[in-house]
Order: sequence, then structure tokens, then C-alpha cells
Amino acid sequence: RASAIATWRGRMVNEYSSAPVFAGLAAQLDAAGAPAWAAEAREMAGEEHRHGALCGAVVEALGGAAVAPAPARDPLPDHPAVDPFEAVTRNLLSVCCLSETVACALITAERAEMAEGPLRDLLGEILADEVGHARLGWRWLAAHGTRWAAPGMAERLGAWLRVAFAHLEAHELANLVPGSPTEPALGLCDAHAARALFYQTVEAVIVPRLEAHGLPAASAWTTRHIGA
Repeated sequence: RASAIATWRGRMVNEYSSAPVFAGLAAQLDAAGAPAWAAEAREMAGEEHRHGALCGAVVEALGGAAVAPAPARDPLPDHPAVDPFEAVTRNLLSVCCLSETVACALITAERAEMAEGPLRDLLGEILADEVGHARLGWRWLAAHGTRWAAPGMAERLGAWLRVAFAHLEAHELANLVPGSPTEPALGLCDAHAARALFYQTVEAVIVPRLEAHGLPAASAWTTRHIGA
């Protein structure tokens, strides 16, 4: 049970930490002249805050304390070298098309191993919102695909994807540690299986979809690297 408490406490921290990310996306969408999209992102910030509260409730139901130090997180990049549209597109790619899409796959797999009951229902609530968060990025790409024709934009976005993919991989592998306790009934997945699912999601879902939107995702994934 201690492992389950630690896992759900970590999820609580991650969910609360995601709220300012979507608030930052909202501000950047406003700056890019997309107020309707910004309003959606603000709603999503509220959803992430609610997810944090739900995960905290699980911690307490398991007998733990729903308290944890706030992690040090880098602010959402502002990409000052490019215009506001391209800047927010970069962040929608990394936050929504990459991170949230992977989250949907992992939560779906975790939920599939759980018996019917309140905890499975809670994960279903979170999953429904996370699907919407991922779709924000994919809908943005679908709505603005003609913009990639601007000189150099697709290439610059591809260069950004190299970095975004590397950071995504590092983050996911750090949180999916082989040998960690596995308790499917409490939402603790097998780390080896989750790592395999991560790579499958990137290579079979994310990369092809980005390529379909005219972005050089396959080469970006192959040449991913941590960098500025």
C-alpha cells in the first residue's frame, strides 16, 4: 500500500503542476490572436487542478497524507525568436500532441487492468479530460496546417520536435522504473509494459499523425536530443 500511496501522491503533484502549464498555453494563445482556443486552455487548467484533488483524495483513502512539496518546474517556453503563432504551436506540440497523447495511452492501459469500482471510475473521469487535452493540440494542427508552408516553419518545428521528443522520453522513463511494485487493482502498472506502450504510442500514433500534418516527425524522433 505504501507504493500505491507514493504513486498517487506523485500523480497528485503532476496534475496540480499541469494546471499552470495550461494557464500558460492560454496566455500564449491569446497572444497569438486565438481567444476561443485560449478559453479552452483555461478550462483545461481547471480540469488539471481538479485531477490533482481527485488524486489527493485517493492518497487519503489509502491512508496517506495528500501533501507534498511543490516541484521545481521550468516555465512554459516563450520561444522569443519566433512569432506568437509559431511559439504557441511549439508548446501545443509538446504539451498536447506528445505528453497528453502518451498520458491517454498509459491511463487507458492502467484502467483496463482494474476491476469495476470507484477507482476505475475516477481514472475514467481523468482520462476523458486528458483526451480533450490531447485533442486541443491535434485540432490546432488540423486548423492551421496551411501555415506550415511559410518559409522555414516546418523545418523549425521539426527542430523543436527533436528536443521535445527527447524531453518526453526522459520524463516518461524516469517515471516508469523497472522493478517498481505492480498493483493493477490500485492503478500501479508494470513498468516494462508501460515503457513498451510509450514507445509504441510515439512510433505508431504520434509520429505518423504529425507526419500527416506535414511535420517532419519521423526524422525528429530518430534524431531526438536534449538541447536548448
